[in-house]
Amino acid sequence: MTDDLLDRPSVHALLADGTTVCIRPVLPGDHGQLRGLYEEMSPENLRLRFFAPSRRSAAMAADRACAPARPGYRALLAEVDGRVIGLAEYDTGGEKDGAEISIAVADGLHHRGVGTLLVEHLVSAARAAGITTFTADALSENHEVLRLFSDLGLRTSRRFEGPEVRCTIHLDQDDTYLSAVEARGRAADVASLLPLLRPSAVAVVGAGRTPGSVGRAVLHHLHTGGYTGRLFAVNPRGTSLLGVPCHPSVAALPKTPDLVIVAVPAGGVPAVAEECGRAGVRALVVVTAGLDHEQAQALLATCRAYGMRLVGPNCLGISHTEAGLSLDATFAAEHPRPGTAGVAVQSGGVGIALLDGLSRLDIGVSSFVSLGDKYDVSGNDMLQWWESDGRTELALLHLESFGNPRAFSRTARRVTRRIPVLTVDAGRTEAGRKAAASHTAAAASRTMTRGALFTQAGVTATRSVGELLETAALFHSQPLPAGSRVAIVTNAGGAGVLTADACAEAGLALPPLTPAMTGELRGVLPDGAAVGNPVDATAAVSEEQLTACVDRLTRYPGIDAVIVALVPTAVAAATGDDLVRAVTAAPGRRARPVIAVRLEQDRSVRLLPAADGGTVPSYAEPQAAARALAHAAGRAAWLARPAGAVPALDHIEPERARTLVEDYLAREPDGGWLDPRTCADLLACYGIPQIPWAWAESEDEAVLAADRLRGFDGRVVMKAHWPGLLHKSQERAVHLDLRGDAQVRAAFRDLETRFCGLMTGVVLQPLAARGTELLAGVVQDEVFGPLVLFGLGGTATEVLADHAARLAPLTDRDVHELITSPRCSPLLLGANGNTPVDLGELEQLLLRLSRMAADLPQLAEADFNPVLATPGGVTVLDARTRLAPRRPQDPYLRRLR
Repeated sequence: MTDDLLDRPSVHALLADGTTVCIRPVLPGDHGQLRGLYEEMSPENLRLRFFAPSRRSAAMAADRACAPARPGYRALLAEVDGRVIGLAEYDTGGEKDGAEISIAVADGLHHRGVGTLLVEHLVSAARAAGITTFTADALSENHEVLRLFSDLGLRTSRRFEGPEVRCTIHLDQDDTYLSAVEARGRAADVASLLPLLRPSAVAVVGAGRTPGSVGRAVLHHLHTGGYTGRLFAVNPRGTSLLGVPCHPSVAALPKTPDLVIVAVPAGGVPAVAEECGRAGVRALVVVTAGLDHEQAQALLATCRAYGMRLVGPNCLGISHTEAGLSLDATFAAEHPRPGTAGVAVQSGGVGIALLDGLSRLDIGVSSFVSLGDKYDVSGNDMLQWWESDGRTELALLHLESFGNPRAFSRTARRVTRRIPVLTVDAGRTEAGRKAAASHTAAAASRTMTRGALFTQAGVTATRSVGELLETAALFHSQPLPAGSRVAIVTNAGGAGVLTADACAEAGLALPPLTPAMTGELRGVLPDGAAVGNPVDATAAVSEEQLTACVDRLTRYPGIDAVIVALVPTAVAAATGDDLVRAVTAAPGRRARPVIAVRLEQDRSVRLLPAADGGTVPSYAEPQAAARALAHAAGRAAWLARPAGAVPALDHIEPERARTLVEDYLAREPDGGWLDPRTCADLLACYGIPQIPWAWAESEDEAVLAADRLRGFDGRVVMKAHWPGLLHKSQERAVHLDLRGDAQVRAAFRDLETRFCGLMTGVVLQPLAARGTELLAGVVQDEVFGPLVLFGLGGTATEVLADHAARLAPLTDRDVHELITSPRCSPLLLGANGNTPVDLGELEQLLLRLSRMAADLPQLAEADFNPVLATPGGVTVLDARTRLAPRRPQDPYLRRLR
């Protein structure tokens, strides 16, 4: 088996009701429990499982599952609290790509998703082993198992044979299956978070009598924050603390709490967690910091063993503001204001800043979770909660790390179609990033990788907490613009100029107004007003005149948003407040977003009450207003685009590619850069077009190869090769434009002399035609998975740094954006009347590169530079690939961190 379950003998996952279950391979010592699993079944369930109520069949099944490991057989069990509650197994019976599957679930535990979860894990293990289909026999009256197979999301067919049904299940991991797995995971995740965010009883362990302690602050917030459930303090000294009943231990509590807040010193955390688990607690929030590795491992192991969800450690706490279920288990300075923003942060300081900012803006929070060191509950969990809670309208994230970026991407892509997901892009820089070997690896910074994740998932990425709040204010208060066309209105020319500059820098457009529109504006504005774009209404503008101007612009189809930049003056009767009132009272205001800029404003952003009961965001700086509006336009554009799909590819041989990779790594266990022959074979498995080439190890072989390869003009290229050579041009290991045998011989002798002892041979190619030189490549990121890069290639690729990136697998939409995102894209699309390159072939190249990277996790780097793009086609002129030993992992398999 190559599945990572071998490296992780057990994983934990959630059942449909939120219960934590352990999934692991069967061991010989499980025989007694497995036999008991069957012996405790009712005669009817035994009959449905074995087609007869046979206790002998049950014993044989336990024997088979616990027998010594054998090729083609795999058995996984599910256990809760050390009790085996389910078994799933497959057996190939010697077949190469098919296996028979069977499932057993303990009586009384049906309809909780035990069998489905086991089958999902078995599917993942089987796919990693090259198995493509499962078959299963069932009685036609066994509706539960038949429904299990049909609801998996996999393509399933049935054949009835008398009282039996033969099911064939195809193990293709397509979007239908992943969506079905996601739906089951979302329901289980939300169920598991109920004890955390809607507990009926809460206890604080570590609340002391000394003012200023964290535990005491959390207890005070819970007691004064409107929590209506049972609240306890755990402290061996005293019977009451801050008016809350106090008990000596968790075990001594009169009611088992759903949630326990742990605020004891680091050394005592594992023991408290164990006590909570034994008492039946369902969730922990550990605010304690400074746990060492051993303490951390013990804490997480205890939470997994007893099925407790865990927030933290090293966190600020959690809050939930739902009416009647208010819960403030934090040690922030103030209670959070109830509202519609869901917030999840890793940094407690960032969390305090966001809580304060959202309260000031009167947006408030629906729920707040300080993830801390993020041992368990993650941003992914919270996105699924907010998607389902019916209250959250904005999701705000501050994540310093990603446990499973590909799962996060799928979740965020789904959630952000319903509610905006905003984040602070933390950790953008890589001080001291080690030198990369290939052009692709050099370009693939962590900034680019995170940017690709956010772009594909539709996440709005800001650069600071302030920018996050500025953007949240706009999303909360205004409709999304249909595009990026902006009209600026001001009562001071200088403010209009500053705002126009800010819009241009943010990528927004200021289109000229039509004569009809300018005529309308002249009719409502004071004499002397300039009615271009920006519109300078002059310092003499009145409230009524400004209201009419903004109203007409918000109804004008030639723009998508209005920014009103105001400076208070004493020239006219209208004061600063009057002009602001004009902005918020314009009748057409809700047709398009309207934003105010007030240069005298003391805070970076405010939400001003509007006449219709809504609000208008007001910014102290034009740059803040323009950035927020650009983010809104970006979200609107993302929502308007089709979701995209991963196209099917013809003429690919993934199995041959896997064999090639496995054979190479068997010879080179540490991996390395492939030689030209092996590299070309790998590319050929995916139909990646390469220029004709030949290998030569002597002068005579080079001459013969050149004679075969010479094109219409007889010119060839010679490139030296030795293991580890990457940048041939920098090493001056390339000869171009060779004509005739004499030049070929001279070039070979030159390379052989200069690189004596290094060079193992040369690659010869016909001199390529003229075209646009591009870079296409892949880097396999340990956390994010394969990242596909594309952009301008050639020898100046790193100097110009004109690249875009997307995470594989690429959809047709991703490929289109990859091609159009770099600055060089006009060259490809036919700028200045030139003929466009073959865009269809370019798309195919990127899709095939993406598929190769997705199929082969051992592909550490692939660097195609240059790729020659012409109107007649696309060809890889130079390719380098590096393999590294790495086990495949299923990023979409349901399991807890």
